[in-house]
Amino acid sequence: MRMSDLVAQYILEMLEEQNGSAEIRRNELAGSLGCVPSQINYVITSRFTPEQGYIVESRRGGGGFIRISRVKMDNGTALMHIINSVGDTLEKASAEVMLRNMLQRQLMDLATAKAIAAALSDRSLRSVEQEKRDALRADLFKNMLLTLNS
Repeated sequence: MRMSDLVAQYILEMLEEQNGSAEIRRNELAGSLGCVPSQINYVITSRFTPEQGYIVESRRGGGGFIRISRVKMDNGTALMHIINSVGDTLEKASAEVMLRNMLQRQLMDLATAKAIAAALSDRSLRSVEQEKRDALRADLFKNMLLTLNS
């Protein structure tokens, strides 16, 4: 398991244990997981975004912390929020992170997530020019999610 996956999993477990809100001291967490503090920043900025259903607050200084809260919303609203957060292009890795988050939030089942991931894979899109794949991937992803929401 990659370090970023380990950090994300740890934070997700904290959120579960603390009813959707967790305070993190970056240096302490980095020390306990055996990584550098910038790795914690990377995970938070890439996996705990408003588009993925999280609010992140930080306070700097000696007693500083990072507070991550899961936004509570119904499934339809959450799916529309995700659809609206996808821009004109979508990288494969970003789609996979979004699918993982939707699975964790129980917005879809595993079979659906696997089917969507397969449809959005570079292998499935290999006949499309490389520079156009991310645009097509974004359109496909949004349309699939709209179908789930109807």
